[in-house]
Amino acid sequence: MKVVFMGSPDFAVPSLEALVEARFDVRLVVTQPDRRAGRGRKLLPTAVKETARQHGLRVLDFGKGDRESVTAQVLAAEPDAVVVVAFGHILREPLLSTPRFGCINVHASLLPRWRGVSPVQYAILNGDTWSGVTIMRMDAGVDTGPVLATRSVPVGPEDTAGELLDRLAGQGADQLIHTLRDLENGAIEPRAQNDEGAVYAPKLTRTLSAIRWDRHCVVVHNQIRALSPWPGSTTYLGDQLLKVTAARPAAVHASGSEPGTVLAVSPGGVEVACGTGVLRLTAMQLPGRRPLPVDEFLRGFAITAGDRLSS
Repeated sequence: MKVVFMGSPDFAVPSLEALVEARFDVRLVVTQPDRRAGRGRKLLPTAVKETARQHGLRVLDFGKGDRESVTAQVLAAEPDAVVVVAFGHILREPLLSTPRFGCINVHASLLPRWRGVSPVQYAILNGDTWSGVTIMRMDAGVDTGPVLATRSVPVGPEDTAGELLDRLAGQGADQLIHTLRDLENGAIEPRAQNDEGAVYAPKLTRTLSAIRWDRHCVVVHNQIRALSPWPGSTTYLGDQLLKVTAARPAAVHASGSEPGTVLAVSPGGVEVACGTGVLRLTAMQLPGRRPLPVDEFLRGFAITAGDRLSS
């Protein structure tokens, strides 16, 4: 099968690798332009571009104003399918309908739950115990196309968004290969989504980062997991901004203390009163520093029982 691949971040890399390993004819890879990142603001390629170059694949950037040119080059490659994984742009006609099997998307949720750009993070934020991947044929909507295949994956109580994304990337890549082969053999009947069950997961922003200690400790724990590694969950001790990078509920009943009050400090964690329950902080970070286990963090930054953390 002739394929054009469109994707950008780490999540998309296993799918591209799987296509190459399964000997699909990857005629073109389209990705986001290089962007500046890090302290040195160096111009860096996407993870997909780096992978494509390693395999000697032709790579094309899709930047602002490039839609018509890129569409023409994709169609000139005469793909049987365009595979789209975390690409970062909405596709339009004639690209959607020209390939024989259409544009095939690997999406990190069990559609129609969590349509949108942040499905894994919102699944964890909302305490979902199951997630998964959906392989769908794209249409003009946002994650509204007919479903070709799904694969369910359990969400562990300590899973962070980064960890779950890594697992789903591998599961999605494997399911993608099975789905493309079934499409070629005429063994799949697309299934329309049930819009009544649709839930949307918007783009993450730093406005979600502030920890509200008046919430239940499980809700705060889910926030910390969901926003790891980005944008992270933050709190203040006085004027000092702190990032909480790992935690776990220590008690689910009311502590009797004001939310945000530090109840106990030990090498095993910093216990903080929540609106309901107690959360034990097990890893923390100062701005510009690396995350540290609490015992190491406390060697360089003092937190004592009776301190009050705030939003």
